[in-house]
Amino acid sequence: MNTDDKHQQLKKAKETLRRIKLFYIHLAGYIVVIALLLYNLYIVAGPYKNNIISLNLSVIVVWTVFIIIHGLNVFKDKQIFKKSWKDKKTEQFLKNKKEETTFWE
Repeated sequence: MNTDDKHQQLKKAKETLRRIKLFYIHLAGYIVVIALLLYNLYIVAGPYKNNIISLNLSVIVVWTVFIIIHGLNVFKDKQIFKKSWKDKKTEQFLKNKKEETTFWE
């Protein structure tokens, strides 16, 4: 592997790490602001109650959609269950099935 390939891989890894870090910062800010907005929904009173509730709910819904889209873009290449995990689990189940014996066999 030449130095250009190593340099490109390092650059790609740093960019991926930066994107994940930004997503987690975005997620932390989202959790704090949503908690404050939900508390605001709980304590709101007065003549503009309906307007405040509508604004808070709009912010909650729109930001939730954006955080979901951001997460999907950051983790689009990640798989929860990789093929190697599926293969290991299949072998484990087959092994357990062979070891399983009932009293009547």
